[in-house]
Amino acid sequence: MLNDILKGKRLILASKSPRRQQLLRELGVEFEVRANGDDEELFPDNLSMTEIPTYLAIHKAKPLLDSLADNEILITSDTIVWCDGHVIGKPIDKYDAFKILSLLSGNKHVVVTGVCISSTEKTRTFFATTDVFFRKLTDEEIWYYINNYKPFDKAGAYGIQEWIGFIGIERIEGSYFNVMGLPVQKLYIELQDFISSN
Repeated sequence: MLNDILKGKRLILASKSPRRQQLLRELGVEFEVRANGDDEELFPDNLSMTEIPTYLAIHKAKPLLDSLADNEILITSDTIVWCDGHVIGKPIDKYDAFKILSLLSGNKHVVVTGVCISSTEKTRTFFATTDVFFRKLTDEEIWYYINNYKPFDKAGAYGIQEWIGFIGIERIEGSYFNVMGLPVQKLYIELQDFISSN
């Protein structure tokens, strides 16, 4: 079990996301939440779909690296939605959310999460991708979701675990938990390898 491997180590999650905290908690490990205070999600224009969230995960780790103790392991991550060759970010208001969800409606998009694991000695990154297929949504369904669930803190303007996921998503190819914001199965394997390899 991961807790056995983590003996003597302290796990730090640098995320204010309640979904990421919940998913990491479900792995059965103890961890501390340590916010990095940097919410800027800027990245160079020339990065590929999988490079963007990995770059952002590394960027989130940088302000915290100097304060890490020798026995601490830091986890940072970022999730993007990629549709029709573009990054779809978090909506700025309800009209932007409607525009985003109208684009995803009847369409396929890719959810990509980049994860950075850091200690005082080394850093490792990985990413996970999930293809998500929405059926064609009506305007009424989109507005109902926006008005009742207020998805303004979510890339792509939706949460797969919410109402719109139940009624709108026809299928996914890849990790469900990645769409929630953290590919925990892959993280579980990567953490074991990170700790055991010197």
